[in-house]
Amino acid sequence: MSGSLNDDSFHQDLQPRANNVSDYLSHQLQPPPPPPRRPRGFAATAAAIGQTTSTASATGGNAKREREKEKERTKLRERHRRAITSRILAGLRQYGNFPLPARADMNDVLAALAREAGWVVEADGTTYRHSTPPSQSQEAAFPVRSGESPISSGSFMSCSIKAALDCQPSVHRIDESLSPASLDSVVITERDAKNEKYAALSPLNSAHCLEDQLIQDIRPRENESQFRGTPYVPVYVMLSTGFINNFCLLIDPDGVRQELSHLKALNVDGVIVDCWWGIIEAWNPQKYVWSGYRDLFNIIREFKLKLQVVMAFHACEGTESGDAFINLPQWVLEIGKENPDIFFTDREGRRNEDCLSWGIDKERVLRGRTGMEVYFDFMRSFHTEFNDLFAEGFVSAIEVGLGASGELKYPSFSKRMGWSYPGIGEFQCYDKYLQQSLRKAAGLRGHSFWARGPDNSGQYNSRPHESGFFCERGDYDSYYGRFFLQWYAQMLIDHVDNVLSLASLVFEETKFIVKIPAVYWWYKTSSHAAELTAGFYNPSNQDGYSPVLDVLKKHSVIVKLVCSGMPVTGQEVDDALADPESLSWQILNSAWDRGLAVAGENSLSCYDREGHMRIIDMAKPRNDPDRHRFSFFAYRQQPADLIQGAACFPELDYFIKCMHGEIVDDLVPC
Repeated sequence: MSGSLNDDSFHQDLQPRANNVSDYLSHQLQPPPPPPRRPRGFAATAAAIGQTTSTASATGGNAKREREKEKERTKLRERHRRAITSRILAGLRQYGNFPLPARADMNDVLAALAREAGWVVEADGTTYRHSTPPSQSQEAAFPVRSGESPISSGSFMSCSIKAALDCQPSVHRIDESLSPASLDSVVITERDAKNEKYAALSPLNSAHCLEDQLIQDIRPRENESQFRGTPYVPVYVMLSTGFINNFCLLIDPDGVRQELSHLKALNVDGVIVDCWWGIIEAWNPQKYVWSGYRDLFNIIREFKLKLQVVMAFHACEGTESGDAFINLPQWVLEIGKENPDIFFTDREGRRNEDCLSWGIDKERVLRGRTGMEVYFDFMRSFHTEFNDLFAEGFVSAIEVGLGASGELKYPSFSKRMGWSYPGIGEFQCYDKYLQQSLRKAAGLRGHSFWARGPDNSGQYNSRPHESGFFCERGDYDSYYGRFFLQWYAQMLIDHVDNVLSLASLVFEETKFIVKIPAVYWWYKTSSHAAELTAGFYNPSNQDGYSPVLDVLKKHSVIVKLVCSGMPVTGQEVDDALADPESLSWQILNSAWDRGLAVAGENSLSCYDREGHMRIIDMAKPRNDPDRHRFSFFAYRQQPADLIQGAACFPELDYFIKCMHGEIVDDLVPC
């Protein structure tokens, strides 16, 4: 009490309420409020039940979260176990020459080890030595203690494994505490430090593959069996570019054979090889060197795989997977120093050296030749050099590069220009040759002042709403905007028509492939800005792919669509208004309606199971009354995944079996 009376702040707070000492003391000494009355009867029971329910609810929520965490940990362990098993199977096939079937399980591994050790393994699993009858061998090899069932005995597994491995080097050991009842969950590990170090350095632990692989749910088997018996879709795998150096020499034939042996084991139908203009005609015009490709094709022929060849008239910027950096031919770059307008040019005057401008298709600026003549001479030289391969049917198709990255597009979103996703890109029509074409088109239209590119179309990394040209009700839909975009897209169409006409003269009966990019960001906007700068006049009120596909139909080509197997997240939809699925189906339906054959190619490597399922659903549309399907699928895989490790092999193996319609119920999902 004295402490309260001596507190100045306390006095000041209560002074207005107490006019005399009596009132002040009565204020301090007033009795505390009575305690709340306890509910009785039904009210007391209800309160107790409510309190118990609240406590149980909180406890139940925590328990549920713990169960979910444990389930996730179990999934991670299971995925890791299966990845290890897959790596062991790959090692046995590659280094031990074990004749394991494509869909090998642990029974096949044990049988192969037992046969290698000199045992006899019959079809029903009966295992015995040559000199011992089956009945005696089982009794001798697998003794059972009195009162113990061999099915539950831990010694059954340990004895059988030891017997099978008696004559084998100690490479892998199996935990003897495991029972045969848990055979499906056996984890084979190497316990010494050397192999632990190897496992740490293995591509199995690489972030680009295993991280996504481990966190995936195992799909139900009823979903896997949906592809059993579906139409057969051939799968081609793209070989890496690093096997051929800048002097057109094959630098690693053993590595090629190793990669092809992996692919053959996965039952792929063929491979795809890029023939780079910048390597073959690198130093002097019309001086073609094919020696490295001849050696490469001979090795591929040894493995009896089919071959698709890409006429790569573009530069390769190099990738994280180790692909080499490949420029255009040196003599072309020297011409470009004197006449930089042979390259695509943006509004700021920056030149893009990924490929030649379509403005020089008919201009004699390449040492007396036009762009069309350069492409024609290159293709004719290839056909002449490898005429024997065409005669025997080894070359199944030719893919003609028609723009940046070998795709049919302007180089509007090139990373070497500073572009990053999801920028709208920039128009690439400011070299003097394309500007001449634009002036001519504007004059024919009667509006010579339209002979210019848009001055309000933004920068490479702009958003549509940030530019007056692409924003809602922007200039893209004005009279001038429609004229410019139609001319811009027509230049792309004319280039396709001209190149394919010449290719038809060279290759005659050979099938052609044209790759169309998936420019899916900003697809949900009215302008479709990224598609417009890439050369496809496809705003919300216009079908920009129909004129392109009409030209491709004229030449009976196979349309190869770049597929995005990755889901578009809500954040990506909000940020880029992206819709890859709608864009893909727009192109697919338009192509199929014209009777065109369609193929697919993945945009990223080492998909997870969910990404593969999206691509397979697109390759074999379910409930399609016309039974459309892909003619083939081109799988872009990283060289490190194919050569060094088996981290992505289970998913690639699963993907190929689904494409082939070979999924069976006993396939182990990985």
